[in-house]
Amino acid sequence: MGITFRKETFRDDFTFRNSPEHIRRFPFPFHEDAYMYAVNIEPHVVGPKGSVLENLIDVDEHYVAEMQDRALVLAEDPLRCQSLPHMTLAGWDLLELLMEQQALGYPEHFTLTRDGDRWRWINRPLGIDDTFTFGDTSTLPYGPMEYITRQSQGDFCILDQRDGNLWMDAGMVTTQADWSLDFDIGMNFFEWHAPVPLAHEKGIFTRALKFLTNIQQGKPARRLNWTMTINPRLDTSPENYHKWGPDRTTVTPQNVGDKVHLRVELQSFWRLPRSNGIVFPIRCYLIKMDELVTQPKWARRLHRVIRDLPDELANYKGLTRYRPTLVEWLSKLDDGSPTSPGFGPD
Repeated sequence: MGITFRKETFRDDFTFRNSPEHIRRFPFPFHEDAYMYAVNIEPHVVGPKGSVLENLIDVDEHYVAEMQDRALVLAEDPLRCQSLPHMTLAGWDLLELLMEQQALGYPEHFTLTRDGDRWRWINRPLGIDDTFTFGDTSTLPYGPMEYITRQSQGDFCILDQRDGNLWMDAGMVTTQADWSLDFDIGMNFFEWHAPVPLAHEKGIFTRALKFLTNIQQGKPARRLNWTMTINPRLDTSPENYHKWGPDRTTVTPQNVGDKVHLRVELQSFWRLPRSNGIVFPIRCYLIKMDELVTQPKWARRLHRVIRDLPDELANYKGLTRYRPTLVEWLSKLDDGSPTSPGFGPD
């Protein structure tokens, strides 16, 4: 059976919803009743069937709607996709990776056939059937990175490794949590992480960079990150702050369940074979509070996490204005009973 893709929007009327099956596969990011930044990196290996880790590149019921939203963002602001001249080879590496993984995990929706450098790519959900020459940009309608990331959920940063550091030299970024590719392009690892509070003094980014620069081909890694978003809006970029920033003032005790969304990023890290760069897919998942609290364990745990979050992290994640309203709403769903270990629902 193939995936049933939802017709929905991430702007204007906000018709995005998760099916009951998709709620249970949501990558809830808290394994205990408290949260602090950590180097929570682990091998990116296949996980349980039915989870977001069933395949190393996840495609789900929101795929078509997310690709339509990406096209709208790029039409409004083409600088959300940029690649410095020396990153073209890395773009071909990424095209190969994503085509292989999508065809492997979802053969009913994607087919990749190769005859030497002559490749044929069929993307049935988006109605694409293209034949091209691998390595020849003139045979694609866009550069290789842009071509394949217009067909892949999540954001993608391609990092060039040199001088003992990682440099953000290419990316497709349309679903980011309040950061700008146009601002960060060409920056190194420490520069683009500079705004994050508490983590630098704990040495977290120094350890993370050491780990990432030693990633081997064929051994990707992953971590989860999170924030919160008002309304199911994928594009919460600084460029569009005037559109989404005021939403934070609209949360009331009556609409918390519908408006406030937990926004989780499944971040993975892959060594690319020809360019030796690292690609950093950042897959965004959204779930409204009304959906999340259908899993009682998650409701209890999220209440405790948000209630006890250090103020610096709450400020950085933009929760301060509506945090008391959210905590009060969640408190009514927390009976104080213990939560079981791990991320998954009971």
